[in-house]
Amino acid sequence: MLDWTDRHCRFFHRLLSRHALLYTEMVNAGAILHGGTERHLRFNAEEHPVALQLGGSDRDTLVRSARLGAQWGYNEINLNCGCPSERVQRGAFGACLMNEPHLVADCIKAMVDVVDVPVTVKHRIGIDQNEDYGFVRDFVGTVADAGCRVFIVHARNAWLKGLSPKENREIPPLRYGVAAQLKQDFPHLTIAVNGGLATDEAVLAQLEQVDGVMVGREAYHNPWWLSDWDAQYFGAAKSTLTRQAVEATMVDYMAREAAQYGTSWYSIARHMLGLRHGLRGARRWRQVWSDHRLKDWPAHKVMELAQNSDHALSGL
Repeated sequence: MLDWTDRHCRFFHRLLSRHALLYTEMVNAGAILHGGTERHLRFNAEEHPVALQLGGSDRDTLVRSARLGAQWGYNEINLNCGCPSERVQRGAFGACLMNEPHLVADCIKAMVDVVDVPVTVKHRIGIDQNEDYGFVRDFVGTVADAGCRVFIVHARNAWLKGLSPKENREIPPLRYGVAAQLKQDFPHLTIAVNGGLATDEAVLAQLEQVDGVMVGREAYHNPWWLSDWDAQYFGAAKSTLTRQAVEATMVDYMAREAAQYGTSWYSIARHMLGLRHGLRGARRWRQVWSDHRLKDWPAHKVMELAQNSDHALSGL
C-alpha cells in the first residue's frame, strides 16, 4: 500500500470505522532518521488505533525508528517482511527477510526491548516457488521466540524475481490453509490473514480459522464497506453514517490541512474517490473530485459541484 495509506487516507478510513486497526504505508526506517522525522511520522490524533509499518533490516536503525514511533504515539510497530518489490529488495528488506529469520528475530527482540507497544511482523507464506510449509513455520517460530506475538500472514508466496509487485498479488496462488495451520501450530500467537479478501462472507470464513483479517486494496477501492465493520466485527451499534456526511467531514479536514500545512485538497481527495462506488452518478462525482482544473478552488466549492455532478462538467 505504498503511497496509498498515508495520513489523509487513514483519516478518511477512520471516519468509516472507529475500531479497525489502521496501518501506515511501509516507511523506510532510515528515512525516518535521515529524511525528516516529522514528515514521515506525523499523523492525526483521530487515527487511533494506528500502527507504524517499518521497512528495514539494520537493527540499530529499526530500534531508533521504533522508539521514535512509540514516542510519537503509534499503538503498534510492525516490521514488513512481505513486500516483494525489487526496489525494496535492494534495500535488503521486505519479503527477502524471510530468508534470514535469525536477523529478523534479532531486530524484533531489539525493538521489543525499547518500546512498550506490540512489535509485530507482516510476512508471506514462502519465497519464490518454495511451497514447503516448514519454511514459514520455522520463520514464525524463530521470530516468535524473540518476542513477537502477532503475525499478519499474506497468504501468497513472494516471487523475488520475474514478477512485478502487482503480479505478486495475483499470480502466486492464495493458500489460506497455511495461515490456518500456523494458528494450529502456534495457538498462543495471534495470527491474522491477508490477501484477496473482498466480502464479509470471505472474512467471516477466515475468522473461523484465525484471529484476524487484514484488508488492503478492497478497503481502498470500496471504502464504504468499512462502514459496516464496527457492527459486524466489533459489536457496535449499526452505523447511521451517510456518504454525504463523510464527504462533508473530509471537506472540513481539507480546509484544516490547507490552513495548517498548505496541503491541497487535490492530494487528499484521491483517497475518497471510491466513496460512491457502485452508485448511480459515481463516475461523474469522481471526475469532479479528480479534476486538476479545480485545484485552486476551495474544497467546499468542489463538493457543491460534485454533489450536482450530473451537470457539473459541462461548463468546465
